[in-house]
Amino acid sequence: MCGINFLVNPGNDGQQKIRAMMEATQHRGPDHSDWVGVDIHLFVAGNRLKILDLGDLANQPIITSDGNGILVWNGALYNYQDLRNELLDHGVSFSTQSDSEVLIQWLKLFGAEGALKLEGMFSFVFVDKSKKSILVARDVTGKKPLYYFHKQNQWAFSSETVGIMASELINAQLDTEQLLPYFYSRHPFPENSLYKDVKQLRPGKLLELNFEGEIVSDISLEQGLVQTEKLPNLEEFENLLLDAVLKHFHAEVPVGVILSGGADSSLLLKTWHRETGTPLHTYTAVFEKKYQNLYPDAQFAREVATAMHCGHHEVLITQQSLLDNWPAYIASLDQPIGDSAGFLTWMIGKEAQNQVKVLISGAGADELFSGYNRHKAFRKYIKQPGFYHNLASFVNKLGLGSRYMKKFAASIDSDPMATYMNFSSLQNIPPEHQNQFRKYYPNDYKEPYKNALEWDRGYYLVNDILKVHDNATMAHGIEGRAPYLDKGILNLSRSLSGELHLGLEPKLWIKQLLIKYGLQRVAGRKKHGFGLPLKEWLSEEGVFRATVFQEIEDFHRTHGSLMPTEMRKIAENPALFVKSGFLQLFNLYILASWVKHRGL
Repeated sequence: MCGINFLVNPGNDGQQKIRAMMEATQHRGPDHSDWVGVDIHLFVAGNRLKILDLGDLANQPIITSDGNGILVWNGALYNYQDLRNELLDHGVSFSTQSDSEVLIQWLKLFGAEGALKLEGMFSFVFVDKSKKSILVARDVTGKKPLYYFHKQNQWAFSSETVGIMASELINAQLDTEQLLPYFYSRHPFPENSLYKDVKQLRPGKLLELNFEGEIVSDISLEQGLVQTEKLPNLEEFENLLLDAVLKHFHAEVPVGVILSGGADSSLLLKTWHRETGTPLHTYTAVFEKKYQNLYPDAQFAREVATAMHCGHHEVLITQQSLLDNWPAYIASLDQPIGDSAGFLTWMIGKEAQNQVKVLISGAGADELFSGYNRHKAFRKYIKQPGFYHNLASFVNKLGLGSRYMKKFAASIDSDPMATYMNFSSLQNIPPEHQNQFRKYYPNDYKEPYKNALEWDRGYYLVNDILKVHDNATMAHGIEGRAPYLDKGILNLSRSLSGELHLGLEPKLWIKQLLIKYGLQRVAGRKKHGFGLPLKEWLSEEGVFRATVFQEIEDFHRTHGSLMPTEMRKIAENPALFVKSGFLQLFNLYILASWVKHRGL
């Protein structure tokens, strides 16, 4: 895990600019930082967090012995041993045991086409001086971010937007067009950031540039999958999971697990412990006693960790601890994501940095195997769309039913795409704005359910869950890993048709393995989201509520005219929306705090 910084044609003071970028992203690689001037127009810098081969020969930027190959990258290659063996067959010799040396030699030998065989999480910049070629890429899962600024033949790339801004090639301006997706989705649209003119490289994209800064080719790393005719059995899934766990838990530094006490993280830990017998450090967020019946994660996590003799750490989160840590949390965000899981993960990272340098999470399982409540709702809808459309009209007209029923009914549309976008958004997207979201909604499959899962994987998972995980762990110099997004498991999910997914009970294999391994209580748990007790906190009079409301009201005074209508309505009088819009309020609180901190 590291930080990438790269400049093409930066103008005057290129050395000063690349050093400033390197310093701005130092938290991503606190073990070593350095930069190289390829020539007077190209500058490369890297920050290294040592995970494999802890010696200095693997420090970044990495340079081949002939001086022609230069690499900075962020991530981990999980098939690096296979690639290394293939390179040895081609006569390549190695001086380290690192996946970094494998990557640079692989790209030097095979170029852009070689990137198709990489398995892992990564973003990278590779310079080949002999060919005057630059390769810039991001893996298909989108685990590792990569931002850029591009104007004519001038480029700046960085793992974080703070790196781009440190280059001083552009002035910091809020991209007000991104307030719309931020309000409904909790993040900007996928190729954008909240900074005007700072873009994000999409997952699975590889750009080839020449030394003049011109785009030579634009390659997709996505590879077609043959849809399977039948569901795999439990043993096949179990083997895929074991392989993923052994690869993702492998490191030469201490590894820990973010343990929610739910199915996904518990199964990862149990799989590791069954195979190795090695206890690990585990971390769980816990709230005050009066909230624990509504948020019981800590109790289940404690049971699981104790059974495997883990060094278990409970991180107490209170309203006061949030307020005390809020300035540091906001300062650590290169981009705000309006998800309270970000703060919880950040607090866990703050504790975990004292014991580990890798943190494992269960991210991805819900998106790949239908784990969310919205998946259950959408299953009902697509099986009987006419019935549920009529029921929704009835409920909407009379205003009857529970909060869940009202939300379900209000989200129903005659179009399955619009219905699922509503299910997966903080609140329903008005018809006049839907086309802006539709351009990111998959249409590759004729099956509505398959498209919905791909939307969750490519839109929500990448831009919310994985971005939150990267922000929170890297702020404390920790590498975050997500074994469920290993190539084997990912390809299994994506090879299933919508019909097969519908025929598979939500997260069936995960629950079956938990039962097989003796974790029946975890397998039978009701699904709980990973987040703060916001409804309860915001309903209580006190400093937290007053602070949140004041920050939102201040933001409304300075930026209200730029807000989408529904955002403005909530920001004008936040107290009216505590029960119906507590998630939207916290979303606004994060945005308001970040905009103020960045002076936008």
